[in-house]
Amino acid sequence: MIRCLVVDDEPLALHILEDYISKMPFLTLVKATTNPIEALQLVQEGRVDLVFLDVQMPELTGIQFLRIANGKAKVILTTAYSQYALEGYELDVIDYLLKPIAFDRFFKAVQKAQAILQPSSKPEVKAETAPQSDFLSDFIFVKTEHKIQKVYLNDILFIEGLKDYISIFTRAERIITLQNMKKMEDALPDKHFIRVHKSYIVSLNKIDSIERSRIFIGDKIIPVGDTYREEFFKIVDGKNI
Repeated sequence: MIRCLVVDDEPLALHILEDYISKMPFLTLVKATTNPIEALQLVQEGRVDLVFLDVQMPELTGIQFLRIANGKAKVILTTAYSQYALEGYELDVIDYLLKPIAFDRFFKAVQKAQAILQPSSKPEVKAETAPQSDFLSDFIFVKTEHKIQKVYLNDILFIEGLKDYISIFTRAERIITLQNMKKMEDALPDKHFIRVHKSYIVSLNKIDSIERSRIFIGDKIIPVGDTYREEFFKIVDGKNI
C-alpha cells in the first residue's frame, strides 16, 4: 500500500481527495490535515510515501514545504493556479493537479505515483469508480451556438482555446463552443489526447511530425509550452521504436 497524506487549508478539498483515495485499492490514507507543520513532521518521520500538497497555504506554502521535505516523500501538487507548475516540476513532483480536481485526472496522477513507488507491481487497471474518460471513448457532445453537436473523437485533429471559447478542429470543419479548456481536457481520454500548451490540446495519432518544440498537424504548427514540454516528450519517447 502507498501511504498518503493530504495537506490543504480548504476542508472541502481535503474531503474530495479523501474520497478519491478511498476508491484506489493501492492507496491508504494516513492523514488529511489543514496544518502543513503537522504534515511536514509526518514526512520527516518517514510515515508517508505520497503527499497531495496544496500550494497556497498561509503558514507554509507548498513550494516551501517541498524544499524543507527535501525528497523524503513523493509529492503531487494540488492548486487552483497553474503558474506554479514549472517550479513544482523543477522540484521533482510527480504531477500537478488543477482544482477542481476531476477523478479521471486524479486517477492518472496516482498511476504515475504507483509506477514510481511500486515499480514491480502490476498496474491497477480499474479503481472502484472508473475514470470518466472511459465512458467517452467514441464521441463527446459539445454545445454550439444553436445546438448540441456530437463530435467523434477520431475526427478531432486538435483543440484551440481562445479567450471566451474553444475551437475544435477536424479535417472537415471547425466547431466553436463556450466550453473551457480544463473541462474539455478532462472529458477526453488521455491515452489519445494531450495538453501541450495553455491554448492547445492535440490528438496524438494525428501528429504528422515534431520539430524541437513545434508540432505539425497538416498545415497547422502548434507550439509546445514550457509547462507541458516534459510530459509531452515523455509520452512521445514512450511511443518510439
